[in-house]
Amino acid sequence: MRLTRSKIFAFACLVAGSIVMIFPFWWMVVTSLSTPAEASASASASGFNWWPSDAQWSNYPDALRRMGSKPWIGFLDALTNTVVITTLVVIGQVFSCSLVGYAFARLRFRGRGVAFGLMVATMMLPVQVTLIPMFIMFRSFGWIDTMLPLVVPAFFGAPFYIFMFRQFFSQVPESLIEAARIDGCSHVRIWVQIMLPICKPVIAITTIFTFIFAWNDFMGPLIYLQSEEQMTLAVALNSFQNQYGDFRDAHYLMAASIVTMIPCIILFLVAQKQFVSGLSLGAVKG
Repeated sequence: MRLTRSKIFAFACLVAGSIVMIFPFWWMVVTSLSTPAEASASASASGFNWWPSDAQWSNYPDALRRMGSKPWIGFLDALTNTVVITTLVVIGQVFSCSLVGYAFARLRFRGRGVAFGLMVATMMLPVQVTLIPMFIMFRSFGWIDTMLPLVVPAFFGAPFYIFMFRQFFSQVPESLIEAARIDGCSHVRIWVQIMLPICKPVIAITTIFTFIFAWNDFMGPLIYLQSEEQMTLAVALNSFQNQYGDFRDAHYLMAASIVTMIPCIILFLVAQKQFVSGLSLGAVKG
């Protein structure tokens, strides 16, 4: 294949951009494996080594053991809480958004356009506006210091993901739906057996975005979860930063941060193909 100047320039720009994007993560890895002196020098910008002279792999278990008031218990509790909340939120979002998206795309009912317009308009509403009313409502339910305020709203859908599902379902040929209806399929059966299997790219996008948001969510757990036993990794990491935020403890902070990032990286690598194909939906007409 002949390389033209434009291709060489584009390739060089991609390489340069990749280096710029990867460098912060590489800095975190190097700092997490450094000795206290090297980590302090790297964090204070007085010196940076591309690889530590003596990699301290013990920084990772030491950092996780120091997270929380009890050795290992704080990290394990935070990890368990985060996994449970994230899993339930992902299930709730995919279930509710796909169901509502199918209803807006395929069901004919009075006021459908108005309801869809109002739902889309809520995307322009800042999240901060609803914090106090929702806190008062959940407090009246007695849900404070439980996972319910973080999990239950996911089962009522999110406007952005509902919009994506609705747009995808609208592109499905009407003849396919009519054939299923002739065979005696109800709307629920059509949604489960026909629509969900063919919308894997949209499900992948919803899953990845929801997983990353729920896994890294800090504001919600900080507001609704008060006891240490209910803390998530984001809140535990913030407490860890307040305790070990000094330059001399930067290696512990970076080690704990990398551990919390690993599930998001793994999820993206596993679902990368579906994610990319989902982003290209609607880009090519056919």
